[in-house]
Amino acid sequence: MELAADIHRVAHITGRFRLRSGLTADRYFDKYRFESDPALLGRIADALVPHIPDGIDALAGLELGGVPIATVLAQRTGKPALFVRKKPKEYGTLRLAEGGDVEGRRLLIVEDVITTGGQILESTGALRDLGADVSHALVVIDRLQCGSANLQAHGIELRALHSIEELERAGA
Repeated sequence: MELAADIHRVAHITGRFRLRSGLTADRYFDKYRFESDPALLGRIADALVPHIPDGIDALAGLELGGVPIATVLAQRTGKPALFVRKKPKEYGTLRLAEGGDVEGRRLLIVEDVITTGGQILESTGALRDLGADVSHALVVIDRLQCGSANLQAHGIELRALHSIEELERAGA
């Protein structure tokens, strides 16, 4: 619970926030606060490593919050990291995922926070269209807003380090 308490202390803010899903919240976890803290990000990555499924070929960090997490996980596990854009690059390589090919590879989606799972579903669909095998997603915080069920309906198992409720309890 010490890690959860530290995430809460560093990243929890209150106010009125509009989430990517369109929902509003009066509490928010500013993931950039824990992602920009090298010591805390390292501890988070260490705690995430046991949640990585066997047989994964690469870690697919979603733009923007999943990228630092995937990078540190790659350092910890030796698995390559890919950096997945929200839309393909419009110049140069024109790629959706940077850092290597995705076709035929088992990818683990890495994201910071999940609410309804919209971005994970969009990115997974695009990666699957490119020939990737995606059946798991790993996040630091699950906001418990149907994300897990939405992913499961599309054949994706969600693994979360902490729920928002766990972080709230740890920070109380």
